[in-house]
Amino acid sequence: MTSLLLDARLGSRKPRVSSVPAYRTSAGQEAVDLAASAGLFLDPWQQDVLIGALGEGRGGLWTAPDVGLVVPRQNGKGAVLEARELAGLFLFGESILHTSHEFKTSMDHYRRLERLIRNTPDLHRKVDSYPKAPGTEGIVLRDGRALRFMARTKGSGRGFPADVVIIDEAFAATDEQLSALMPTQQSKPNAQTWYTSSPPLDGETGEPLFAMRARGESGDPDLAWFDWGAEMGVDPDSVDQWYATNPAMGYRLTERGMSSMRKKLSADDFGRECLGVWPKTSREQWLVVPQRDWLAASAVFDHPSQIAFAVVLSTDRKWATICGAGPIGDGLVGVVVVDRREGTGWVVGRLKQLIERWKPVAVVIDKGSPAKSLADDAEAARIELAPITTRDVAGAAGAFYDGIAGRPSRDPDTGEWGRDPRVVRHRDQDELTAAVAAAPKRNLATTWAFDQMATDVDITPVIGCANALWAYTTHPQQFFAGKWA
Repeated sequence: MTSLLLDARLGSRKPRVSSVPAYRTSAGQEAVDLAASAGLFLDPWQQDVLIGALGEGRGGLWTAPDVGLVVPRQNGKGAVLEARELAGLFLFGESILHTSHEFKTSMDHYRRLERLIRNTPDLHRKVDSYPKAPGTEGIVLRDGRALRFMARTKGSGRGFPADVVIIDEAFAATDEQLSALMPTQQSKPNAQTWYTSSPPLDGETGEPLFAMRARGESGDPDLAWFDWGAEMGVDPDSVDQWYATNPAMGYRLTERGMSSMRKKLSADDFGRECLGVWPKTSREQWLVVPQRDWLAASAVFDHPSQIAFAVVLSTDRKWATICGAGPIGDGLVGVVVVDRREGTGWVVGRLKQLIERWKPVAVVIDKGSPAKSLADDAEAARIELAPITTRDVAGAAGAFYDGIAGRPSRDPDTGEWGRDPRVVRHRDQDELTAAVAAAPKRNLATTWAFDQMATDVDITPVIGCANALWAYTTHPQQFFAGKWA
């Protein structure tokens, strides 16, 4: 596919991370040429992927038994698969099994490939049928070889030997599904498996794709790896990043379209969907608060009868968060993210609204943090702030941990168990859960605090809830008396 404008800026042809086994020759150009003869004209980056993935070594065997392609959505990975499947069927004498997370996705791919073949007489005359009855969907050639389409299940693929297995939407693939698919290639001397995807949606799923990434980044000699996904912490508003992570920029993606998506999505969602930012794995998460304790502390509760507010600003000053804490009955304390937005200009006005409505027992903004400027602005607006020190912030982090994951202690003299400290509850808000999962700790002289500098994830929600919890527990009866003009 040609660029929309002759002088248009184009997306990066080179992946951020790539590893291609050395090869003597490549059948990739043959695949590119066959696709063009069928009316499928590939971008230069798509051609590069096919040439690298179809490298040949001794005896004409693929130098890469496995291929991984990771790009953000709408860049055209489907066209790469179409070209690979055309070549497999009509040049390389292969049988192919194409799988997707959802059957609809497989059938959409099927229909595109069928149109290409039907519109190319030299290819269409080699086809015996295009079966579409449930369980038979595919393209069957006159010599008996076939391309089959199916959604992945724990039993899909059994009984269909395949030279090539396509794992599209690999972010959703499970080990159980792959254990059913991989034996289909056991008797094939020159098998190849393709994993194509955008990055996993979270760090709890997509284990096979995370494992593939680890292989690709280590330079596994049996894997051709192409990953355009951005690193964590990139600026979602950087146009340079848009071009670096989307090779289809200037072909089928435009700055105007990306700008529109940026306005509709949060920074985190835009990073995942449009820049291909990988999430942290489960091993990189829940470093402080155990996940099981966090899940157990989820509850549904009304607004506390008394409340304290805390404001926290991220170190890059991109995110500001207002959190609250207060009693919810039965000796429990609820914490909640009240408001979280990009920028800082909205904070003081929103605080005024909250204070007027809820009459909080305290409002805290740590003047030793990036939020000092917000504290100054709040005081200039005659909002009374309760003082909170660095030592208090560390104590707040410890109290938050104890309230979620602490354990009662036993009296050494009587053997009796003390009060259970797990009295904090939360509303299972996505932004708070993400912050708790990603938050690391920073060791201090005799204690610790949550460390914003050690993570690319915005953890202001957890710091804010901890500070609000501290504010409530240290000002339980002192109703707010602040005034402003």
